[in-house]
Amino acid sequence: MSSINRSLATRSSSLRLRLKTLILFILAVILGFLTIFPLLWMFSSSLKGPDEVNGTALIPQAPTLVNFIYVFTQVPFLGYMLNSFVVAITVTIVALLFHSMAAYALAWLKFPGRDMIFLLIFSTFLVSLPIILVPLFMLVKFLGWLNSFAGLIVPAIFNAFGIFLLRQFYLSIPGELGEAAIIDGCGHWRVYWHLILPLSKPIMAALAVFFFLANWNSFLWPLTITSDQSLWMVQIGIASFQTQYSAAWNYIMAASTIAALPTLILFFVFQRQLVQSIKSTGFK
Repeated sequence: MSSINRSLATRSSSLRLRLKTLILFILAVILGFLTIFPLLWMFSSSLKGPDEVNGTALIPQAPTLVNFIYVFTQVPFLGYMLNSFVVAITVTIVALLFHSMAAYALAWLKFPGRDMIFLLIFSTFLVSLPIILVPLFMLVKFLGWLNSFAGLIVPAIFNAFGIFLLRQFYLSIPGELGEAAIIDGCGHWRVYWHLILPLSKPIMAALAVFFFLANWNSFLWPLTITSDQSLWMVQIGIASFQTQYSAAWNYIMAASTIAALPTLILFFVFQRQLVQSIKSTGFK
């Protein structure tokens, strides 16, 4: 009887495990569909004509590329994308360099006030951009950076999230590695450049994606300091396009699809680094 009971218990446990796996799979499919469906709808609408774009059918009856041609010929959309590329790439490279150096100092160097400095940096998480928008605008105006790439790039470089995440990652690296390098005659710069940075490739790749996406999708700050249309970024271009062609959703969807392509490509290229950075980052 005991063997029969154990067999029944094993079967019951196996059925519960299969049922739980099935439920989780169904939930994952539903969440995945809810996430992907807006993108599919946007791409489908970009291929529809003006008479069809307001319909409920997902698949266009007469697909056309006229909307994309119209966006590139009637609006300086390539210029908007180039501005966004310049700002996003510059901010990403400079931010990664300075954030990694600051995180190294806050994690591995010992100096008076280190923890207080980190707390002050971390506290800026509580301050959102709309709160400091006016004083930041006044500062940029005082420096003469209105309608310039300097005004778009420099205020976006500092990000407490990058310093925090890199510091936590550096704390997870065994300190014996740095001590051994210093005993061998390396200074802090060589330890940072030849030891810390090579070990930071996964987390740096993840932060590069985050920084690029944040600046590629930035809207409020560029809208605040740029009145020159030649300096508009892609999100402002889409917003102005929507204002000008409020009923032409086929053109708006085409512009949105073009703007979304670089971010999707970036994610697919660096998805392995993103997963690895989440797995390898320790919090102490």
